[in-house]
Amino acid sequence: MADFVIPVDTRPDEQARKRLGGPIHAERHVEIICVGAGASGLLLAYKLQRHFKNYTLTVYEKNPAISGTWFENRYPGCACDVPSHNYTWSFEPKLDWTGVYSSSREIYAYFDDFSRKYGLGKYIKTEHQVTGAFWSAAAGGYNVQVKDIKGNREFKKHCDILINASGILNNWRWPAIPGIEKYEGTLLHTANWDDTVELEGKHIGLIGNGASGVQVLPQIQPIAGKVTTFIREPTWVSPVQGLEQHIYSREEKNEFYNTPGALLDYRRGIERGLNGQFGIFLKNSKPSNDTHAYMLEQMKSKLNNKYLEEKLIPEWSVGCRRMTPGVNYLETLTKHNVQVVYGEINEITEKGCLCDDGKEYPIDILICATGFDTTFKPRFPLVGPSGGNLQDIWGKQPESYWGMGAAEFPNYLIFLGPNSPIGNGPVLSAIEAQADYMLKWIDRYQTYNIKTFAPTQEAVSDFIAHKDEFMKRSVWADPCRSWYKAAGPEGKITALWPGSTLHYIEALLELRVEDWDVRYNGNRYAYLGNGYSQTELDPTADWGYYIRESDDDGPASRAGKLRLLNKSGTQNMAGITNNILGNEPTSEEKPAPRANL
Repeated sequence: MADFVIPVDTRPDEQARKRLGGPIHAERHVEIICVGAGASGLLLAYKLQRHFKNYTLTVYEKNPAISGTWFENRYPGCACDVPSHNYTWSFEPKLDWTGVYSSSREIYAYFDDFSRKYGLGKYIKTEHQVTGAFWSAAAGGYNVQVKDIKGNREFKKHCDILINASGILNNWRWPAIPGIEKYEGTLLHTANWDDTVELEGKHIGLIGNGASGVQVLPQIQPIAGKVTTFIREPTWVSPVQGLEQHIYSREEKNEFYNTPGALLDYRRGIERGLNGQFGIFLKNSKPSNDTHAYMLEQMKSKLNNKYLEEKLIPEWSVGCRRMTPGVNYLETLTKHNVQVVYGEINEITEKGCLCDDGKEYPIDILICATGFDTTFKPRFPLVGPSGGNLQDIWGKQPESYWGMGAAEFPNYLIFLGPNSPIGNGPVLSAIEAQADYMLKWIDRYQTYNIKTFAPTQEAVSDFIAHKDEFMKRSVWADPCRSWYKAAGPEGKITALWPGSTLHYIEALLELRVEDWDVRYNGNRYAYLGNGYSQTELDPTADWGYYIRESDDDGPASRAGKLRLLNKSGTQNMAGITNNILGNEPTSEEKPAPRANL
């Protein structure tokens, strides 16, 4: 781009006039505020730094350190249920992961190292919490209210574009059980862990059998005097299939370091396996039925207890709730010092838990593995041009545009918003796709004469209607209690994308500008400027660059571009493809290796 920039202090109503003095696509300076320095916020900072000039980015993070949920979650056994070598950015491998599945501390270190390597800290203000964002018609953006936690002061900062990267699994909450404030023992939450609490020899109560509870129990059982685990409903506990946990040997790490392509091949093999399992989530499909039969047999084998089988094995489909690789969880339930109490906790007393069986269970330490506020509404007032607060609008039923935007809230973008692919496959790949989509809008905003952009209500309504119809044939629609749903077991699925992660990546390859309400400062064609091109203002450019000896253009069609992008013709995935199409594979067709989600 030629070095002609619309000055940073140019008022919105002066944008068009200023552009007339410069070449086509003259850049304006863009003020961007990002809420949250977890994985998504760090990726945004990296990509803006790599691809853009003429911008200001400020990332506000409420914690004293970056990495979001991987900084906050430090409970015993906390780990990612995605293989470590694939819980990285696609372009930023880590050669020395300890094992196939890594602890939260090691994952925190990966993102912290990523930030340090690329100097992202200069954009980030830790211990700064966004407490409100209010649309300013005069300035054409948001006035963002920020609390400096350490300095104990509040201030406001304006931005042209506001990006919410605060995440979905880091706003923890206590369980809504009466009397919790009366408990006189030690009260812990897995997402707000206190490392100073001594667990050895104590009688520990554990509430919850979701992902956190499944990871915690095998870690505390060997050191506790007794563990009483309170379970109110069944859940599928995923046996580790295809990728067992093991610690990488020195020889394996050396191969990753020293053999060109070894780690890349390993990562791609795992990713193919992860992407090959979407059929599990389609009700009555062969992958779904086969997985159900396998997991049923595995759970019965590991429990080997008729009472626990009856209470813990669900009637609803595998995948209705998020599956978690339960390393030693089922076996631990049968240990001599573990007591399983099935049912509701009616009240928490001074001594422990009073359950619906009429018994009180006294305990020394009560661990709540009870999850997060997953309502998707912003954690701060977000007031748009009409005066509406998105907290209220999304209070009961959040409806987004493809997990990234909200109707009537211009210049506002979201990472992992409602109906993103957070349980459909590899999530970091989806975050990368969202970041790239956002960059397309930021680029368009910077180089055209755009004042505001927001998804239309019509586009959002059509997407929600399509999503609701698709979900009817998914296992997620089964009557299970899951954070994938906004309103209980029978509620609509508000957390997941209606398709696979690869489906989402392809959907986001190009902007659907027709789905957005785009408004301009003055004449929409003011960006055409003074008639000169960017090329003519660049003395180092080749002004005859389009003259060639042959037609070396890339594919012009969507299908052609995709075949080039996905390296079509280099793999044999026919076994899985036939599964999708309902065809019988031939003897020569071998399915891709399976990997656990």
